[in-house]
Amino acid sequence: MSEREATETAAAAGGPAAAPGGPAHAPAPDTAPDAAPATVTESSGATAAPGDAHDTVEAAVRAQLSKALGGVRGMIEAAVPTIGFTATYVAAKDIKLAVGVGIGAAVVLLALRVAQRTSVQFVLNSLVGIAIAAFFALRSGKAEDAFLPGIMLNAGYAAAMIFSIVVRWPIVGFIIGSVTGDPTAWRSDPGIVRLCSRLTWLLVLPCALRVAVQYPIYLAAGDQSGLLGPAKIIMGWPLQVAALATMVWLLARGRTPLPAGEDADEPERA
Repeated sequence: MSEREATETAAAAGGPAAAPGGPAHAPAPDTAPDAAPATVTESSGATAAPGDAHDTVEAAVRAQLSKALGGVRGMIEAAVPTIGFTATYVAAKDIKLAVGVGIGAAVVLLALRVAQRTSVQFVLNSLVGIAIAAFFALRSGKAEDAFLPGIMLNAGYAAAMIFSIVVRWPIVGFIIGSVTGDPTAWRSDPGIVRLCSRLTWLLVLPCALRVAVQYPIYLAAGDQSGLLGPAKIIMGWPLQVAALATMVWLLARGRTPLPAGEDADEPERA
């Protein structure tokens, strides 16, 4: 058989053609060598930089808590509408005017965020909160009722977090799950469960203290808005910052490895 006939026969059979005057080439692999896998964020589909990854539980929790609080600006934006409402009511004793000032302050902060093209998440939270407070106050005609939703919300948060600790599904654990891609893998490590329980207790304390202090004031006879306003402000972001500082101190002491999530399925690299 001639070289040309051998070549045509091999091509028809789907096999590699022999080079003229030389041996047939080895079959090509089915797939090209895998490129180094890139990490893709689920929300945006963008490739994440290697530096964005967290290699310890402590680093992951610190990063997520920083996002949740919105930094100093986010905490100030949460306090300004309450300060406006309380100061106006104490000075003028006019619920409608106080409500207008509180909501107006939140709207101004929102407009500023929109103009700067920055995240409006924390201002919207503040606006929704002051709107609910205004509804309670205007419905009853009592300024102190504006603080009742906050007291109820803190009681609910505290109860939910305590329950999560008791059943060994501490809320902070789901922060770990959001980082690893597996919402429950962290529960297989008793050390991580204990750490998350301690951190969740630190989130419970501010909520429980707010209820313990503000609810008795609310139940006291007479108009207590003059006391509830300062109590809400003082026990708001300052108390949250104190809890966060304690958490940062606790987190800085350890380096607990993150549980294997989706990353465990990646091929080993030489």
